Amino acid sequence: MEEKQVIRRIGVLTSGGDAPGMNAAVRAVVRSAIFRGIEVVGIRRGYNGLISGDIVKLDERSVAHIINRGGTILYTARSKEFMTEEGQMKAVQTCKLLGLNGIVAIGGDGTFRGALDLSKHGIPVVGIPATIDNDIACTNYCIGFDTAANTAIECIDKLRDTMQSHERCSVVEVMGRHAGHLALYVGLAVGATAVLVPESKVSFEEDVIEKIRNARLNGFTHYMIVVAEGAASAMEVAQKIKEEICIEPRVTVLGHIQRGGTPTGRDRVTATRMGYRAVDILAQGGSNRVVTLRNAVMTDIDIVEALAERKGIDSEEMTVLEAMTGI
Repeated sequence: MEEKQVIRRIGVLTSGGDAPGMNAAVRAVVRSAIFRGIEVVGIRRGYNGLISGDIVKLDERSVAHIINRGGTILYTARSKEFMTEEGQMKAVQTCKLLGLNGIVAIGGDGTFRGALDLSKHGIPVVGIPATIDNDIACTNYCIGFDTAANTAIECIDKLRDTMQSHERCSVVEVMGRHAGHLALYVGLAVGATAVLVPESKVSFEEDVIEKIRNARLNGFTHYMIVVAEGAASAMEVAQKIKEEICIEPRVTVLGHIQRGGTPTGRDRVTATRMGYRAVDILAQGGSNRVVTLRNAVMTDIDIVEALAERKGIDSEEMTVLEAMTGI
């Protein structure tokens, strides 16, 4: 019988786009590991840092007071070199040099693909889903989504005040290159006149123009259009509205402001629970897993299976949106 490997030291990294709550996850990994007598090495700048050996030893003091901080103290990056076999072997050599018995990788799909590549070379890995797009199919929730949504909602609420005062139309572009979960959620929360998402084919006349017309016929004099960046350009949407119904919308692109800010309680607690689970998996000899939250239950799934799943837009939310905007 193969003897179970004793876990003495693990690494933790953040990769891809940053998300509020990443620091809380790093903190949870460090404190959970120390609780078990396991040392933790922080790998800075994602897989680039694993290739170059850009590391820092983490302890209770180094992760003190970061649970409330946005961004990531480990920095993050996307690594083209790691996509090559040569880059992966450099990363594996770093793991062996440092005596790392496992890696906790915090990020999205690209981060998990990198973790899978590491595992093929014998490095135990566990992924923690952290992306404001909330588009990881194997989990109901990804770290960062709630904070990003609330940031967008707060900004749009302020825009509505001035749009209402001047009886104007506002077109707001939120993040979501390939996924409209954020736009749909925010659109419902702010009572948008129309919401455009990349998962749904857009009929501009029906989905935007007619909704504005119906709102005007029902006595409304200001309109809020929420657009996911992957569905359309806010500038182009505004131009089409101007051409069709002769009103000149104001365009606001929220951009990377959605990535920043103090994480909400939901993101802090979810990140803490996921970080604890990731360390528990490695401590028990597990590998090739992604931590997931399904129906309020914290569990985990094989990383290959996780990457194979695809997450569609929430059909119930789309139905509710249609009822809310179909005045």
